[in-house]
Amino acid sequence: MTINCAGKLVDLSTPKIMGILNVTPDSFYDGGVHNSDKKILKQVEKMLNDGAVFIDIGAYSSRPDGVNIDENEELNRVVPALELVNNKFPETIISIDTFRSKVAETCLNSGASIINDISAGEMDKKMMEIVGKYKVPYVMMHMKGNPQNMMNKINYDKMLKEIMQYFSKKINQAISHKINDIIIDPGFGFAKDVNQNFDLLNNMDILKILGKPMMVGISRKSMIYKSLQTNAKESLNGTTVLNTISLIKGASILRVHDVKEANECVKLINALNNKS
Repeated sequence: MTINCAGKLVDLSTPKIMGILNVTPDSFYDGGVHNSDKKILKQVEKMLNDGAVFIDIGAYSSRPDGVNIDENEELNRVVPALELVNNKFPETIISIDTFRSKVAETCLNSGASIINDISAGEMDKKMMEIVGKYKVPYVMMHMKGNPQNMMNKINYDKMLKEIMQYFSKKINQAISHKINDIIIDPGFGFAKDVNQNFDLLNNMDILKILGKPMMVGISRKSMIYKSLQTNAKESLNGTTVLNTISLIKGASILRVHDVKEANECVKLINALNNKS
């Protein structure tokens, strides 16, 4: 199972790590931390040295109470960071976390080679057209509504059935736009409460029937720290536990803040499965 990232083939038959680089002032864990060129490059270098295969740059905070910035502000944040990373680490596979087609296209023209869309095209109907045009891998996440109202949309008749139907529809749409490399993200924390998140994790292996690699972004999220009665900063151990379960359940990519620890999970699971 491989994906083509601007001519670089990445084999997902063994799981890979995507390191998170937020260039936002208000992300739930690391908002405002990477606020200079020096800090951005230091963090990217650390993640690459710790084993990240992909770097995911995000300039729009999608947390439930995040500020809805406009397209120009997102571009003003993300493009300089992308160009900075691309110039310093030209071999790095850069993913852009955006739901806006203009941001996606601008970044694809500036060195990005994956689009990670929390709305799977729902919030911008041109997104799949752009991704298909550039022939890059497309991460499609399950969410209802938008970041500002998604936690008002947590009522499901049968959540897992709805998620399966959602992805079946989205995969067909992506194929119709000639998108070759499709990755699905169950969307932990997006239009799901804590109990629903654990139900989803417990049954995540059902999604393997869709035949697409899965990315899991569970790093330091509230399902961990609310369950442990702590906070995001104290949630690394809990993240490691749930990342390990995600790998057992079929995750092909772990999207994380803490690359070293996630990579150790992958190494141990590979050893368990007799993979090098």
